[in-house]
Amino acid sequence: MRRPLKRELVFQLLETSRQLRSYVDQRARENGTTRAQWSVLARLRRAEGLNQATLAEMLELQPISLTRLIDRLEGQELVERRLDLQDRRARLLHLTSAGRKLVDDLDGLRAEIAGEIFDGVDETALATTLATLGSVRNKLRLGLPERAEDKLAARRVPAGGAV
Repeated sequence: MRRPLKRELVFQLLETSRQLRSYVDQRARENGTTRAQWSVLARLRRAEGLNQATLAEMLELQPISLTRLIDRLEGQELVERRLDLQDRRARLLHLTSAGRKLVDDLDGLRAEIAGEIFDGVDETALATTLATLGSVRNKLRLGLPERAEDKLAARRVPAGGAV
């Protein structure tokens, strides 16, 4: 029996996302980096001078995980921490010239991966898919309506808890 179309699409999105992450991980490793490092470098190129807390939030990473990533990138001389002139306790993240070169090289890899994945898919289908994914992403970003189960769970008192 065939699943309803929307349910099947959710399943396919999740599975495709998992497979794509795995493939990009493999290709990143072949190029001497990781997908996580690639994400940090790409985000810093778009917005240099971020502090770690802001970058962690943007990348949806735990601060300690980002600290380890930044430590590795700094050790590879791809990123540097600079003193924040507004708050001397804080450090701001900047790409080094080697970091900029690597992220530029990785742009070529991203184009190569996109070419491989979407080879044979016509522009109209790509545009429709992109528009649909944009709508879904916006709906998720703005927040879906609260479900009745969530409202009930929020009102429940934990076992042994006081009202």
